[in-house]
Formats: sequence, structure tokens, C-alpha cells
Amino acid sequence: MARLLELTLNGRPRVDAVPDNRLLLDYLRETVGLTGTKTGCDGGECGACTILLDDTPTLSCLTLAATAAGKRVDTEESLGQGGVLSAVQRGFHDKLGSQCGYCTPGFVMASVGLLRRNPHPTAAEIRAALGSNICRCTGYVKIIEAVEHASWLLKAGEATEP
Repeated sequence: MARLLELTLNGRPRVDAVPDNRLLLDYLRETVGLTGTKTGCDGGECGACTILLDDTPTLSCLTLAATAAGKRVDTEESLGQGGVLSAVQRGFHDKLGSQCGYCTPGFVMASVGLLRRNPHPTAAEIRAALGSNICRCTGYVKIIEAVEHASWLLKAGEATEP
């Protein structure tokens, strides 16, 4: 069975017919063609598939696309404007917060969700917000520094959006 899915995706209204059992991750990657959201563990363990559902970090590999009906979905492709990196993207770039980059979109989106709720988190709050994301390449220090830097960019007025 299929249904019409109406949602706001990366700031734009969208309507698609989707099967009832279609995962949000598969909808984003296969139906829409947004490949920034990564398939990692397929079981909600790694966080690589993190997107924002009405500003709440959500694992898209565990979420049916139909549950996004009437909601706002943001993926990494929504970040930055006119070729200018968002604060979080710039933080990850400036502070070398990614190694191989596979987990980076999930970390970035979880970080954006955090900074939208709390623009100036402590290191402990950053660790807690990113606790369900796994990186197999880093010791997480650079990732925490990247989010702290993004927070500083926002506070200093050098960026307007996380």
C-alpha cells in the first residue's frame, strides 16, 4: 500500500507517493536523491543517518517516511547558503572534525539540532547530544572542538545559522 507523503524537505514543500513500509532514510536517498544522509548500521546504533525532524535529531533508518507527514525534515543538504558553510559545517572544517567523513553528516545534523536548542552548550552537553553517534576514525576530541567552534562562530556573529 502507498500513500501521499506531504512534508517540508530542506525548506521546500514536497509531495511523493511512498509505500507504507518505506524508511525515511530510503525515501531521502532513493526517492529524493539526497545522498548526504548515510546508511551505516541499519539498526539505529551508529547515528550516520541522523536528520532533523522538526528540529529534533532523528535516526532515519528507524523512522518510517510516513511519520514525517506534515513535518519539516532537514538534511545536511539544507545547510549553508550561496556556497557559504553553516557554522557547524565550518566548525568541522576549521577544527578537522571529520576523518573519512562517512559519519560526518550524522554528527553535523545532531550538532545543528543541539545548537538550535542551545546555542552555547558546554562540552558535557555536546558529548551528551552526540552520544548516539559513532565515529570509527577519531577520538571525538576534534568533533567536540568543532561544535564548540561553531557555537563560538554563532556567538561572535560570524555565522547566523548553526
